[in-house]
This record gives sequence, C-alpha cells and structure tokens, in this order.
Amino acid sequence: MSKQLHLNAFLMDVGHHEAAWRLPETDPLAPLNVRHYQDLARTAERGLLDSLFLADSPVLWGGRISRRPAVALEPTILLTALAGVTEHIGLIATASTTYNEPYNLARRFAALDHVSGGRAGWNIVTTAGLDAARNFGLDELPAHRDRYERAAEFVDVSLKLWDSWDDDAVVADKAAAVWGDDGRLHPPAHVGTHFRVAGALDSPRSPQGRPLLVQAGSSENGKGFAARYAEAVFTAQQTLADAQAFYADLKRRAAALGRDPSEVKILPGIVPAIGSTEAEAHALEEELDSLIHPEHARRQLADILKVDPEDLPLDRELPADLPDEDSIEAAKSRYTLVVTLARRERLTVRQLIGRLGGGRGHRTFAGTPEQVADAIEHWFTNGAADGFNIMPPVLPRGLTDFVDHVVPILQRRGLFRTEYTGRTLRDNYGLPRPAPRRLTPV
Repeated sequence: MSKQLHLNAFLMDVGHHEAAWRLPETDPLAPLNVRHYQDLARTAERGLLDSLFLADSPVLWGGRISRRPAVALEPTILLTALAGVTEHIGLIATASTTYNEPYNLARRFAALDHVSGGRAGWNIVTTAGLDAARNFGLDELPAHRDRYERAAEFVDVSLKLWDSWDDDAVVADKAAAVWGDDGRLHPPAHVGTHFRVAGALDSPRSPQGRPLLVQAGSSENGKGFAARYAEAVFTAQQTLADAQAFYADLKRRAAALGRDPSEVKILPGIVPAIGSTEAEAHALEEELDSLIHPEHARRQLADILKVDPEDLPLDRELPADLPDEDSIEAAKSRYTLVVTLARRERLTVRQLIGRLGGGRGHRTFAGTPEQVADAIEHWFTNGAADGFNIMPPVLPRGLTDFVDHVVPILQRRGLFRTEYTGRTLRDNYGLPRPAPRRLTPV
C-alpha cells in the first residue's frame, strides 16, 4: 500500500469560523450538550478518521462572552464520554504544562487510555496569555523559554510515571495471593528544577503503553520541543513553500536527535468550506465573513499583535512599527504567521479579520469536494504534510460534508484507508507501542 494520509478532526463548538454560531442552521447552545459532540465523534469515525482533537486553555477566552460561544468543557472528561460511543477513533485532549502538575495529569491521561482501550493522545501546550497566568496566582506570564523548559521536565516526569509499571507487573495469581509483583514497579524518584515526584502511578501501563504525544507550537522553542517529544504535530501554514520548509526542518531536527522522522506525523490545519459547486462554497464563505462583528474581531487582532485596537483602522494595512517576534512572550509563531500573511498580501485590517475569522491563521479553502481533495493531495504528495488537521468552519455540516464527499475521493485515489486495521490511536498513525523507558532518576 502507498503512503497513507492521516486525518484528524479538530472539533470547536459549532465550527471554527467565529461567526458560525450566527447562521440560521446553528444551535448556539450545542457546545453545552454532550450529544452534540457524540454525534460529531460518530460522524468522524464513520469517515475512518485517525483522531478527534479538542483544544483547551484554563481561561475564559479573551475575557469576554460576547464574541462567540464561550464554552470550554474540560477535554479529558468530554473525551471520556466520546470513548463510550466510538471504538476506533483516537481521542486527543489539550492540557497545559504550565498550569498542571505531572502526577495528576499523567494519571488523568492514563485513565483515558484505559477507558478508551488505547485511544488517548495529549496535545502538549505551554499556554500563552497573561489572563491564564492570573487565574493561577501569577502577576506575569512566565517567559516563553521558561515555559518550554518546564514543559520538557513535565513530559520527562510524565513518561517516567507512565512507564513506572512493567508490562507484566500484574500477576493476578489467586492461588498465591499475589495480585502484582512489587519488583516490577519503578517509581520515578524524580527531583528536578520544577518538580519532585516520588512514587509510581496508581494504574498499570495503559493499552498503548502511553498516550500519543502531540504538539502545536511552531516557534524555535516549539520546534525544538516537537523534535524531541512529539509523535504528531499540529501546525499552521498558509503556503505550500512555508509548509514544505516547516516539514523538512522538523523532520531534520527529529533525525538529528536520533529519532525516526517517519514517526513524527506533521498535520497542517485546513478550514474547508465545501459546496456542491465552487460558487456554493464561496457563497458559504462570504456569508460567514459577512457575519463577523468587526469590532469584536479587531479587539482580538489587537490582542494577538499586542497593540491598542485604535491603532488598527479597519481600512488600512497593519502599522509599520509592530513589535518583533523576539519581544512577544505569548504565542510567538501565531503572531509571526498573522503579520507575515498581512504583509505578504498587503491586506487591510478588515481583510485580515476576514481571513483570520475562518481559522485564526490556518489555511482556509473554499471549493467542491474534488477541489478540497486536490488541495489536500497536492500538499501531501509534495513534501508538505503527512496529513491534515481538518477544521470545519461550521459544525456539524462541515464535518458531515467532508466525511461524505471528500473522504470517498481520497479513498478512490488510494490515499486514505477504507477500514480501520487496529484498535489504538498508535495503530491509526502507524506508530509502534513503545517499550517502557528506564531513565536514571535525576
């Protein structure tokens, strides 16, 4: 079989377009209803997608509830509910290394992996934004480099915890009255810069050994972190050339660290507005853009750029004297992507708001199912992606259209599976079950 695409469904309330909730077809309260997500999960699994992904941040996004549905159900809890109505599709939750502790988080992901039969994944984030820091008693956002240093130690401790039982530690010998072999436990006994963690996890190694590790930062620190730890990378590029450069760079970094580059799956985001005709697809895109509230969007853009909203007149291009990336301590890569997009295409603030409204810097594409499949295949076969993070602009319609109309085209072209051949998330991504690591305590 030829190299196969990997497709992840990134679920966000009622769609990734910020105005999706204003369409007549949309239920603005759906994000509070678990059945909404269960239906989406069943649809994605019907389409044989590799995984589902839920973003998260421990903060009310933007500190306001006026702009779009302000609902963020804790993802590991929500994915546990989705595990019960699916059998094969992976379940990836975002969780912060800045505002959690390794033992509790490793325990939670191990539980999700057990409950789902080996389908858990962790999207590792360091969490940008001062508002989140203030929710945890901090007056300032920890520096970008410091957050990544903490994240590296956090993941190292989590790996020790997930590997703190040998695979054969459970004996279950009723006659001998021995449930488990204490000699097959390996407590982390970790003493580091940020964490001190003594004991073993309170559950055996999970079905896939440990959850799949996912990462989504594209700054220099983010790429270095991904090359060291990530098994799947969610990323955002606007052009084929940028995507090819990112792909080659990250694969090279992984190889330099002694890793097999084929075991690091790179999945750019794409926001496909799908119509039975090209005109219908563009009509949907235009309808959504027309429903963006410009002042809400301008405040959001100002927050990304770290400027005052009044410095962004709607019908002018971005100011020439914006901060450079080195001075940004929040989402560095997203800042650079937005500024580069605006400068390259000479967009006014109003035009930029429209471009960002669909995918916050991810590639947006409007077309027929054939055209969407063509766009996916072109990047996949030209060294820009191992697959895609599918970000429907409207839910549930956008996911249903992708599954019913785009997936069959990719299958006919021999690019995508026609059945699940395994049971775990690692199986879906063609990754081996890792053996326990035996690290020397530090």
